[in-house]
Amino acid sequence: MTRRPVTSVDVARLAGVSQSAVSRAFSPEASISPAMRARVLEAAATLNYRPSRIPAIMLSGRSLMIGVIVGGLSNPFYASALEQVAVSLQASGFQVLLVHVDDALTLDAALNQLASYRVDAVITALAIGTRDTAEALSALNIPAICFNSRFVGRNISTITSNNRQSGAMAAKIMRECGVRFPVWLAGPARNAASRERRHGFFDALTDHALIDHALIDHALTSDTPSPHPILELQGNDTYESGFNAMRDLLDRNFRPDGLFCSNDLMACGAMDALRDHGGLACPKDVIVIGYDNIPQGAWHAYDLTTFDQRTEKLVDAAMDILNDAFRPGAKALSRKIVVAAALVVRRSTAKAPPQVR
Repeated sequence: MTRRPVTSVDVARLAGVSQSAVSRAFSPEASISPAMRARVLEAAATLNYRPSRIPAIMLSGRSLMIGVIVGGLSNPFYASALEQVAVSLQASGFQVLLVHVDDALTLDAALNQLASYRVDAVITALAIGTRDTAEALSALNIPAICFNSRFVGRNISTITSNNRQSGAMAAKIMRECGVRFPVWLAGPARNAASRERRHGFFDALTDHALIDHALIDHALTSDTPSPHPILELQGNDTYESGFNAMRDLLDRNFRPDGLFCSNDLMACGAMDALRDHGGLACPKDVIVIGYDNIPQGAWHAYDLTTFDQRTEKLVDAAMDILNDAFRPGAKALSRKIVVAAALVVRRSTAKAPPQVR
């Protein structure tokens, strides 16, 4: 039989005080004599009583709970970001309410769940998928902070990596390494960060190469190499999708000499396919660049050049927005903050050392 939870009535009876005295004893600013507070706390310890926060929430209208929306935790980047967010929130006196969604890209699926809890704010590494979702999130009338989302609006702020500039830097490295057949391995189509990285990469290469789909088709069907085709492969941010996309490309007898991947997990998968199915060595035959700087990328088997999103900077920016939103008299915030990614150079681009300026 399940025991009934200990209540403030039980504590009051054991301590020989009123129930309101128990409430005051657990309120630091309440008026109560030191002797009575000590008697109440002693009784509470005897009964292993923990006060409920619900009455304080109902009185103040503030729970100090922050809804943290997660998905795609198979990617070490998201797991690391979640840990840093949780640590920062707890250090600032907030409680974390974790909400998991199956869709690793959008928080659309979490809206109904969010509406049923009295959270004071939402933080998510998942992007807002549609304008309708952004409007529905604004209607909750609480601060919402998203990472790498293209939508902003009333109460919605976004903190992004400088994805487009990083894509341009990846193109610069490939030019310096003498790459003739660059390949872009994209994340899911709805991934706004992946699209921005692609734009930066393609735009920078367009300045030095004619992007012509006929040339790409020629490279895939002819033994005579064509100058500067830029081939795009589709992945879904997983190791398996990177492996499969590269394996399928090699099966079509195309040999890339440069690969930029939307994230590190796909880059690791693609590197394994290059070795196992193409007999190609990195960086001797192919240089590879990833994004996120996950721990696996530094493993000896990959030694992957990548862009570090500097998660600590992203989280610091989120906490600044959150603290500003809770200042007395604060109005609804809508900010867009860009945090510069840091290039981490490793052996996968060692054909020629990139000149970073």
